[in-house]
Amino acid sequence: MSSNPRRALWLVPLALLVVWLGIGGTLGPYAGKLGEVATNDQAAFLPRSAESTAVLEARRPFERSESVPAIVVWEAPEGTRITADQTGAATRAVAALEGRPGIAETPSPARPSEDGRALQAVVPLKPDLGEELPAVLDSVRSAAATVPGATAYIAGPAATQADLSDAFAGIDGLLLGVALGAVLLILLLVYRSVLLPLVIIVAAVFALALACAIVYALADRGTVRVDGQVQGILSILVIGAATDYALLLTARFREELAIHGDRMRAATAAVRRSAGAITASAATVALGLLALLASDLTNNRALGPVGAIGIICAVLTTLTFLPAVLALLGRTAYWPAKPKAAAEEGGRGVWHRIAALIDRAPRKVWASTAVLLLAMAAFAPTLSAKGVPLDEIFVGDAPSVSAQKALGRHFPGGSGQPAVIIADAGRVEQVQAAARATDGVAAAAAVTATGRPGEGDPLVRDGRVRIDATLEAAADSDAAKATVERLRTQVHAVPGADAIVGGYTAQQYDTQQTAARDRNVIVPIVLGIILLILVVLLRALVVPVLLVATVALNFLATLGVAALVFDLLGFSGTDASVPLYGFVFLVALGVDYNIFLMSRVREETLTHGVRQGVLRGLTTTGGVITSAGVVLAATFAALMVIPLAFLVQIAFIVAFGVLLDTLVVRSLLVPALVVDLGARSWWPGRLARAEQ
Repeated sequence: MSSNPRRALWLVPLALLVVWLGIGGTLGPYAGKLGEVATNDQAAFLPRSAESTAVLEARRPFERSESVPAIVVWEAPEGTRITADQTGAATRAVAALEGRPGIAETPSPARPSEDGRALQAVVPLKPDLGEELPAVLDSVRSAAATVPGATAYIAGPAATQADLSDAFAGIDGLLLGVALGAVLLILLLVYRSVLLPLVIIVAAVFALALACAIVYALADRGTVRVDGQVQGILSILVIGAATDYALLLTARFREELAIHGDRMRAATAAVRRSAGAITASAATVALGLLALLASDLTNNRALGPVGAIGIICAVLTTLTFLPAVLALLGRTAYWPAKPKAAAEEGGRGVWHRIAALIDRAPRKVWASTAVLLLAMAAFAPTLSAKGVPLDEIFVGDAPSVSAQKALGRHFPGGSGQPAVIIADAGRVEQVQAAARATDGVAAAAAVTATGRPGEGDPLVRDGRVRIDATLEAAADSDAAKATVERLRTQVHAVPGADAIVGGYTAQQYDTQQTAARDRNVIVPIVLGIILLILVVLLRALVVPVLLVATVALNFLATLGVAALVFDLLGFSGTDASVPLYGFVFLVALGVDYNIFLMSRVREETLTHGVRQGVLRGLTTTGGVITSAGVVLAATFAALMVIPLAFLVQIAFIVAFGVLLDTLVVRSLLVPALVVDLGARSWWPGRLARAEQ
């Protein structure tokens, strides 16, 4: 009879295994289907309260149909000029496109540049073409190529959107394959085991499948928005977090298995002893991501709940599927290696030497590492986050970038992407005059019934008119953004005009301003959340403050190094959201490792005193936390396979910052500070009265 309850215990891991196999088998395809509900329409991710966002709605009555412009540019060979025959051929070529699939309305006639060396025409395409967009652009490109003696390019929003879709095309397969391959290789090296790395990978894949299924359902109902960037970050975040948590749990299981010998007891003890640190770590990341809901940028707000869902799914697999498999496999999971207690491995090797160094001279250790981090952080202010020009959005060349350069060589920089002014119809002349008088505006004219500026009487809709202002500077330049700022001042000053200014440049300017506001709001929220969780977990005040300060210093040091590296790589700056994303990921994930360390230090301090508690905690957790940091750095580095500057920059900041945090902050700075402060570091908790 006594064996019946024990047999019943084995039903729990078996049931959990069956449930997760069902989840993986049923929901696995959603990891590849998330792209079906993703949108790469950048207009959908503008600041909610910005002036340029209001213009998007106000301009709709002036558009004969919803459209996305493709700007066709023909360039004559060096030393020659466009002929009248070429102009006629270009006009006929685009006119013949009317009525074809994907073409929204009549293309504009080709018009020559002032230098006589190029032509330009606008072909309006239907919005939301999705996978059909490349084929439609190919038909436009084929028509444009019929003009003899000129090189044809396609620029504008439609071309940029097609290149973005092409860049994200590999996000389901290539990114996932690279990330999982990197994790598997690292795990094989760490464990020197064949089976356990595969179990951890399966757990991460199950977590990703569940997360993608939930996000798919929410995005399909319009509850959340997903773009390629959010999709890519979700995959990397879930794989990295699930692997990190798995490393902590399996390390604890190895210890308990070496002590108890019984695999069921070891699995139960491992969950009990590591669940607090894992859930606290996950809470810092999930709540840090949810702080993005305070952002005024829609894609930031989208990443918040999507990322939090991914983290929750990673915790679920770690605390249910993984211990169930470990309980069933026992020592077999580590084959051909033999599991040993961490204490057996901690008495020798690199972590014993590091602990001995800290024990001998804690003040010298933390002072020298702090000086190093401060020196790196000194370069942080040199990182420009004013946005990137169009020719830096993609890593390497892209067709739309080459086309935009050709357009800029012969037409005003803002051609094809004018500043859009919506104003009261009774003040159209005054608003036009104010716009033309603005420094940096090349031309300004009201849109007419033909759909083009300046060709007839202004088109009036609901008592409002639309005025297109062509800027002299390139639409993505700092000079153009400064012109938009001056333009708004000028037209806002026209009495009774109630004028608002939008368009591509205004959207970039508003996004930049909103991102700066978001950083000022969200950074304190994230730091407050993390501090609160640490206070509750560690039951002290001084140590949590120290941990938050050290991860913030690590972030600034990482930004300083990133500024130097990005400059060497030729980046003029970063997207306005990069520092905020880097902060949320790096600070929240950086605290993870300090939670893993300090929760173990607290456990050891209760038995062995403050000094020995720190040294034993560092020695015991050193290998597993370093492995976790390397895994997370490798998974985020996988984002570099997507040829977009935004993701490459995020990948570098998080990967380098995690390694710096794991190898320097958590290994040297934090333990040396706590040893030097002694029991005072645990004030006002009961450990503040513990013996050294």
